[in-house]
Amino acid sequence: MSDRSDLSVRLARLAQGLRTIGHAVPGIDLFAAATFAPVPLIVLGAFFGGIWPWLAVAWIGGVVYALDRLIAHAAPDAPEGREFPAADRLSVALAVAHFVLLLLGVAALSGATGLSIPARIALFFACGLFFGQVSNSNAHELIHRADKRLFVLGKWVYISLLYGHHTSAHRLVHHRFVATRDDPNSAVLGESFWAFAPQAWTGAFIAGWEMEEARRKRLAPEGWKARLAAVNPYVSYVLGALWCLILVGLLFGLAGVAAYLALCLYAQMQILLADYVQHYGLERAQTGNGQYEPVSARHSWDAPDPVSSLWMLNAPRHSDHHAHPARPYPELRLGETTAEGRPMLPRSLPAMATLALIPPLWHRVMDRRARALRKPARGV
Repeated sequence: MSDRSDLSVRLARLAQGLRTIGHAVPGIDLFAAATFAPVPLIVLGAFFGGIWPWLAVAWIGGVVYALDRLIAHAAPDAPEGREFPAADRLSVALAVAHFVLLLLGVAALSGATGLSIPARIALFFACGLFFGQVSNSNAHELIHRADKRLFVLGKWVYISLLYGHHTSAHRLVHHRFVATRDDPNSAVLGESFWAFAPQAWTGAFIAGWEMEEARRKRLAPEGWKARLAAVNPYVSYVLGALWCLILVGLLFGLAGVAAYLALCLYAQMQILLADYVQHYGLERAQTGNGQYEPVSARHSWDAPDPVSSLWMLNAPRHSDHHAHPARPYPELRLGETTAEGRPMLPRSLPAMATLALIPPLWHRVMDRRARALRKPARGV
């Protein structure tokens, strides 16, 4: 009864906070309420099964979308110069929650808590969606932080999802080559998600390694201590992944390893879906010297939907992130959403990621929009 009472209080606070959207800049408490709302449901589902994991899935897959459509306008941008000192504390809390939920999810899916098969299916989707949408958005924030402790925390969130290379590939490859053929994570017009995903995974892994190796050789430090510090971080990505697999195997056996791999694969698919949607069909024009035009708001798809933005720590305000990679998530700006030539998704980022799983529907909705945006860039 106390658990249900606590959940009711949390949802009541969230509902009260949602009423402020459109009238005031969301504070960290609202980001916390949106991101942590399904956490108690996932925890209860992992231990007791029943309706709890299904409620978590319903929240992530249904309630967030419904509230986006109900509110139907973007939250205001934070004024220039406003700071959010609690933003990093929320990121640390979400990272801790990620590791707890990952361990708990693997335990439950491996049979350690005695869940029924239907409950395990629901829990799998609830955990996978949380890891792919919230944990990814949060780790993405952390790897852009100048504070080394926060950076390492974000790196280990990605390593725990067997996706550690994203720490290097995203910062060194994607941000430099976004919306060009040199970026494995920018989908070209007409490409389906299912063709994009395996090429993006392997291409980013290789490109990130090459960038890190080139940087390591360029620094070429003297002395064994300096050389040790300059070891390619891919060593930590691969060894960290192996350590996670061994730990899961020791704790939960082969069933646990299978559950862990399945969760990581599903979370990685969510991450790749976000990359696919946010730059689909957009391209930077080449200048006369063979370089590319500067990155602008025309090279990322944004989404104004307010609740999914809270849920994903403003990740749908993607163009401003590319313009200001170090800008903390509460300060990301959406700007004028109706400006001519501005790429705006017709629905929220999670909704469009779902649509991308069905290529004929995706191309029917998005290809004409992408073509219309490419013409001004080429001077047509």
